[in-house]
Amino acid sequence: VMVSAKADIPFTDIEAFVKNNSSWITKRLGRYQFTKSENNVEKDYVSGETFKFLGKQYRLSVEDTTSVEKVKLSGAFIKVYVRHKNKKSTKLRLIDEWYRKQAKSEFEASLDRMFDLMANLIKTKPNIEFKIMKKRWGSCLRSKNIILLNLELIKAPTYCIDYVVLHELIHFIYKNHDSKFYELLTVLMPDWKNRKEILDQEIVLYV
Repeated sequence: VMVSAKADIPFTDIEAFVKNNSSWITKRLGRYQFTKSENNVEKDYVSGETFKFLGKQYRLSVEDTTSVEKVKLSGAFIKVYVRHKNKKSTKLRLIDEWYRKQAKSEFEASLDRMFDLMANLIKTKPNIEFKIMKKRWGSCLRSKNIILLNLELIKAPTYCIDYVVLHELIHFIYKNHDSKFYELLTVLMPDWKNRKEILDQEIVLYV
């Protein structure tokens, strides 16, 4: 999908325009049936590219530095400070490390919030781990007391992350997606279907 706009139009206005017309766009794309997901788009890691973080779009700004190479969130920008601006591998590594650091913090915070809803049902709070997964947002490893999340979730809104974490927590009580599973999910998070729909539209998986 390509959007044409005047140079002085704020990116937030462009994003809002696209979201307001998302239903029209989605219908004509056949609900992504013949499109590549964001995950399959090759990034060049140059200034101006967009990256998602917690449900928002940020522009990449590649900055020179003679000091420590790092990534910093600043306003509408993800700024990556590097000694060699043309070295793609360094920029890729720094941004990946930054995403992983943010994911650890955000996922654990989500677990704290969602576990509070189920503290009377689950004795021991599970640990959070994450990795890139092609076809799942999360997985419940009951025998290891671990919730495994897809790293791509860090690109989704916080309330969508909460939905996935709660979903996996409930699997510690109900292994299968039976009526009891969805009954408890609905009681604890009545709008879970809306969150799931937003998640599936915001961050399209490889499927």
